[in-house]
Amino acid sequence: MSTPHTTPAQRHEDRSLDLALRPKTWDEYIGQNRIKETLKIFIQAAKKRGDTLEHILLYGPPGLGKTSLCHIIASEMGGGIKVTSGPAIEKVGDLAAILTNLTPHDILFIDEAHRLNRQIEEVLYPAMEDRVLDIIIGKGPSARTIQLDLPPFTLIAATTRVGLLSSPLRSRFGATFRVGFYEIEDIKKILRRSASILDTKTDEKALEILARSSRSTPRVANRLLKRARDFAQVRGEGIITEVIAQGAMTMLEVDMLGLEPADRKILEVLIHKFGGGPVGIQTLSAATSEEEDTIEEIYEPYLLQLGFLQKTPRGRVATKLAYQHLGINLPVDPEEQVSLF
Repeated sequence: MSTPHTTPAQRHEDRSLDLALRPKTWDEYIGQNRIKETLKIFIQAAKKRGDTLEHILLYGPPGLGKTSLCHIIASEMGGGIKVTSGPAIEKVGDLAAILTNLTPHDILFIDEAHRLNRQIEEVLYPAMEDRVLDIIIGKGPSARTIQLDLPPFTLIAATTRVGLLSSPLRSRFGATFRVGFYEIEDIKKILRRSASILDTKTDEKALEILARSSRSTPRVANRLLKRARDFAQVRGEGIITEVIAQGAMTMLEVDMLGLEPADRKILEVLIHKFGGGPVGIQTLSAATSEEEDTIEEIYEPYLLQLGFLQKTPRGRVATKLAYQHLGINLPVDPEEQVSLF
């Protein structure tokens, strides 16, 4: 399968677009109201005490604004922000270099925190709890430990797979927030703001089409807006109308619910080859020629949200809604797939 247009994971082409469209204040950050209100209280309380913010863990599917939240928190706290990721911290020395270069009230943001190795986590524990860095010099009987004091800082970790974080690491965060999918109206507001920044004219019906095709994910919505803008400039008069938006989605093979050929293939394989399931992830991966992690991280979350897919102890099952969306008749034998009903 080719890389889908609606994958929520960041692609190289998204980096400049994400930076240009990234909200910088609470007012510009649309959606996630419960998280915003809670964070505002935490930040105000910390500033009144003259203290640093508690360590924060953000988790949820990619493309929903976890990085944007982190930058706004840093701005509100008035400190600097150091950005890194789990895969980038390969050795203890890498983490030590980052921690020792922090200044008071800085925010250290670690994306993809589930990919930190256990040795790095062991160094993080005292840094988070006691603001000290333990460095071991030498090996064997002659090894000795040097303890360095660290400035007060806040660690904000983001992950798409919170279950892969170790329990000791999860327990050291003072606050944990799940960043969820967005409502269609919030996606439309995001699209209006993005279109304004990109100096692109749109109409309400076009925004509705783009929002419903965005998989309830801001990053996907902005990417589709960019594609529709290109389509409008070549096939139209530079304005994203309902016809232009629908034409762009048809060209990209994105349907009214944001499903692409890759999503439909997963459901069709489940239904046609395995009678709707249940099917184990390894079997489904082999049958669709797609990596297990890609299915679990990119395709499954949205299919589960739509109610097209069900995870059971025995494997994945295509639901009644999936049959209806694909226009496939339901199994005649009620015992063929009890979970459909």
